[in-house]
Amino acid sequence: MSPVLTDVAPDDRRMTAHVRPLIRALRPALTEEDFDRFASEAHAQGLVFTAAYDGRGRCAAVATHRVLATSRGRILFVDDLVTHPDHRATGMATALMTHLAERARAAGCHRVELDSGTANVTAHRFYHARGMTIAALHFTLSAPGD
Repeated sequence: MSPVLTDVAPDDRRMTAHVRPLIRALRPALTEEDFDRFASEAHAQGLVFTAAYDGRGRCAAVATHRVLATSRGRILFVDDLVTHPDHRATGMATALMTHLAERARAAGCHRVELDSGTANVTAHRFYHARGMTIAALHFTLSAPGD
């Protein structure tokens, strides 16, 4: 059965019940309060939270994404993509990636882009299997006083 994909807004009860736990599993340093602040602020900046539900109504995966105008062209950037452990290798993340590619085309984007931690080899295999390539390295610098 195909997943049901739906966008979830910060004020939707599914944000705290379904989306927040999955994003926090991916980003364990994020407290519930930090997540709530992040979700509200990022949503106002254009971040979309898309949840994939299985045939029994369980949230199986979540992607956060936004359309960005960059000097490299218009892109759909995926901030987070996480699948519940019970739903890995069931096609949920693939369905989300297909959906994101379709959204990118509809929004006039040239590409779907995302960052992935260097140690997350399982995710890298997943992305490569779906035709994604490594196009850049992502560098960070802490702000003074941080």
